[in-house]
Amino acid sequence: MDFQLSEDQETIRKAVAGLLREFDDAYWSSKDQQHEFPEEFYAAVARGGWLGLTIPEEYGGHGLGITEATLLLEEVARSGGGMNAASAIHLSIFGMHPVVVHGSEELKRRTLPRVATGDLHVCFGVTEPEAGLDTTRITTFARREGDHYVVDGRKVWISKAMESEKILLLTRTTRADDVDKKTDGMTLFLTDLDRAHVDIRPIAKMGRNAVTSNELFIDGLRVPVADRVGEEGQGFRYILDGLNPERMLIAAEALGIGRVALERAVKYANEREVFGRPIGMNQGLQFPLADSLARLDAAELMLRKATWLYDNGRPCGREANTAKYLCAEAGFDAADRALQTHGGMGYAEEYAVARFFREARLMKIAPISQEMILNYLGSHTLGLPRSY
Repeated sequence: MDFQLSEDQETIRKAVAGLLREFDDAYWSSKDQQHEFPEEFYAAVARGGWLGLTIPEEYGGHGLGITEATLLLEEVARSGGGMNAASAIHLSIFGMHPVVVHGSEELKRRTLPRVATGDLHVCFGVTEPEAGLDTTRITTFARREGDHYVVDGRKVWISKAMESEKILLLTRTTRADDVDKKTDGMTLFLTDLDRAHVDIRPIAKMGRNAVTSNELFIDGLRVPVADRVGEEGQGFRYILDGLNPERMLIAAEALGIGRVALERAVKYANEREVFGRPIGMNQGLQFPLADSLARLDAAELMLRKATWLYDNGRPCGREANTAKYLCAEAGFDAADRALQTHGGMGYAEEYAVARFFREARLMKIAPISQEMILNYLGSHTLGLPRSY
């Protein structure tokens, strides 16, 4: 086994790290507290050409794989930007995969080059209040009328909707009661987020406030047939193509937050003196930080295996889910221990570890909870009876 990153992969890490040095703790703290989208950061990443990392070259991107995408997003989170930074660009980096694979040539040429340059913001509209993680129970409905569909429904926890021009929208085109298989009858669109027919309401939340999470109320949204991704009724199958890569990207972001939190904790533990010696000398603080290092390193190995499998066309469901689980656990534990190492100052906004703690906690919930990961591993890998 070769654990060495390629020269190009190392270049991505170093270049992104260098690019993001200008965005310090004060920048991210200000954006988070004022609930402002990080436009300057987004523009810098776009100018560097990073948004098109996985988009095929014929549509203005670099055509690289999920391994490179995870390296990029890990470095973005590790820069100190955390989830505010990663969420600002996450969907642009790999979220358009269903369009790349299943979209018409016209739709791809109309949208993908704009995503690659950063000119086009897109949000992802799947989750609904009554459906939760059971996507088969969504009720947002698209009714065909000639060369258009008319969409009505409701979506929730839609990141970046306030900034987005378009939405990758999953709907039903056949009622759930009228299909033989509950995953049938769903259709995916990439269409304009027309504010005249979509009421967007930000959700007040615990953290990651530079990037909004929103509730969408859709009333009579007209969607051209040309905005449909692939065939009618196959939308659920299309979004499945992106689930394993999404888990890997989230794992990388959790890993990045864990790494930067641990770095800050070590720095503070070396500099802070109590009772005449640095607090890092005390094993009660040193051992938890060393344990977090070991857990982050182990989680990273699973992530690397998962991305290698995906990029080489191998089955990777077990590894992708395990990587998300382990990275989320290790990232949050590292952030929690970093806060504890800082003591009372860790609870103060003056130190970034409070922000890392809030954002790392999100990774154990989104885009899928740790419990649902264990459900998958229990039933799909261990062969135990399915519980849902």
